[in-house]
Amino acid sequence: MVPQELALYEDLSARQNLRFFGRLCGLRGPELERRVDETLEFVDLAERQRERASRFSGGMKRRLNIGIGLLHRPQLVYMDEPTVGVDPQSRRRILDSVLRLRADHGMTVLYTTHLMEEAQELSDRVGIIDHGQVIAEGTVGELVLQAGEQDRLEIDLVEGARVDSGLLQGLERDLPGEARIQHDGAGSRIVVHADRGRQVLSPIISALGAAGLELRSVTVQEPNLETVFLQMTGHALRD
Repeated sequence: MVPQELALYEDLSARQNLRFFGRLCGLRGPELERRVDETLEFVDLAERQRERASRFSGGMKRRLNIGIGLLHRPQLVYMDEPTVGVDPQSRRRILDSVLRLRADHGMTVLYTTHLMEEAQELSDRVGIIDHGQVIAEGTVGELVLQAGEQDRLEIDLVEGARVDSGLLQGLERDLPGEARIQHDGAGSRIVVHADRGRQVLSPIISALGAAGLELRSVTVQEPNLETVFLQMTGHALRD
């Protein structure tokens, strides 16, 4: 386990911390020293191994905390928000370390986080917890389908473009799935909600071009895990 609160001794060096916790896991002698050396390299602390942990930055302490949890090569490691309060460089190193655990060491990582981009990058499967209950579980793609979220296409026309409402109504009717087209009747932006935004983009552009409407830009926003999380749990603040 790698807890959110740092579980290490600040008066000990990085190497001494790893030795101590290694002994708690039953490691001794040359095997312990070899595991300590490997772990120091893995968490990028080999050059600072003799320094007291009290002199480390927050990110370095986090990496040492992770090393303590990995020293005995567990099959399953539980990480509780390991990137809380660290700088962007340390956060990137921690995320890369988690990816290496899976790819190079075959470990199963149970990773808790409030940062949806971390969950989306790291996870094969995601569980969404609300009020202590697992309300959804699956791959990111499965959760998107379960939430019923659609792609959002934002089409900006040149200033002064006149959009015929009949054109948009006919286009909405002809598009596959549950597509919806929004336009305020006066502005130069058309918003399309569709199940497969990139597939419907071509017929939309063709229809607008045939109507003499010149496009300035097109943006496709695919639903992400944060969108799904907010739909399933609501937008209200939580204590």
